[in-house]
Amino acid sequence: MEKLRLCVLTFLICTFLNVSAQEKKTYKIHTIAFYNLENLFDPLDDPTKFDEASPIMELNTNKEEAYKKKIKNMARVIADIGHDVTNNTPAIIGVSEVENREVLEDLVNDSLLIDKDYGIVHYHSPDARGIDVALLYQKKLFTPISTSSHELKIFDDLSRKRVYTRDQLLVSGNLEDDFIHLVVNHWPSRSGGEARSRPKRVAAAKLTKRIVDSLQVIDPYAKVFIMGDLNDDPTNSSVKDELKAQKNRKKVGLKGIYNPYEDLFKNGLGTTAYRDAWSLFDQILITKPLLENDYSSFRFYKAGIFNENYLITKKGQYKGYPFRSWSNGGFSDGFSDHFPVYVYVIKEVN
Repeated sequence: MEKLRLCVLTFLICTFLNVSAQEKKTYKIHTIAFYNLENLFDPLDDPTKFDEASPIMELNTNKEEAYKKKIKNMARVIADIGHDVTNNTPAIIGVSEVENREVLEDLVNDSLLIDKDYGIVHYHSPDARGIDVALLYQKKLFTPISTSSHELKIFDDLSRKRVYTRDQLLVSGNLEDDFIHLVVNHWPSRSGGEARSRPKRVAAAKLTKRIVDSLQVIDPYAKVFIMGDLNDDPTNSSVKDELKAQKNRKKVGLKGIYNPYEDLFKNGLGTTAYRDAWSLFDQILITKPLLENDYSSFRFYKAGIFNENYLITKKGQYKGYPFRSWSNGGFSDGFSDHFPVYVYVIKEVN
């Protein structure tokens, strides 16, 4: 069965690359992913943050059991993303809605992931709810060289008070021998309505663009992955006008950005649902150098949404929605209210 899987993968990649049967090239493939972990909080009250409003703190009993199961469920999903193609867990995965480094350590030390030896890049954000973004990476595949946290300063239109939200995480390093950059995001929510909250996400997009621009000033050929829960669809102004993301890879200029999720969205796919409508808030965007046809270094191959059957609610009011962890004031034994997203990158092996 394993040999069959590898043969099918080789055929698909060769077809995609228009490689003739006589050339017989071999490729390696890795998964780069993003997952909103839906309130991955520990059961301990942290007096320095407003974590008492988190779903797990609202449980009257069995907080520790719910936490252990939540960790196990998150580990299961991460272990499965891309495994059918790469026979491995993601080489790199950005995550959001995590409380602290401790929950990430519990996650990567779960029995389903511990043998992958994931490293962690995490900074505390000033978010009012105490949630952060982070990056997990297999140490044998990715080596961080520099990391930084970039503060998003935004203000409420009416009160003019500052809105404390998630910082944006930049990690630069080597995926094997290829130097890449990853920007992990969790843009401001649509609380108060899409229109009223829109300027906050536009501001977040401007910050992301400044980060990418700063990388491209140093190296116009910088390989950048922009990932996250953007709380906007691929067609919203934050993505289209501020990031200037293109859906047609042939129209992406040297310093441009390609969004493989716009076509998926227009085909009716999504990562989260609300009031019987799908949104594709979770996206991974890439810069032009990842689209080149020279596969001597890692290039973009394919993007997808990880929406396996076990991640979907089977019955009730939210049938067909992502099977979330927290509902009706309790732990549902579910996973997240978002599906993960991923891209495959491939490289020719001599």
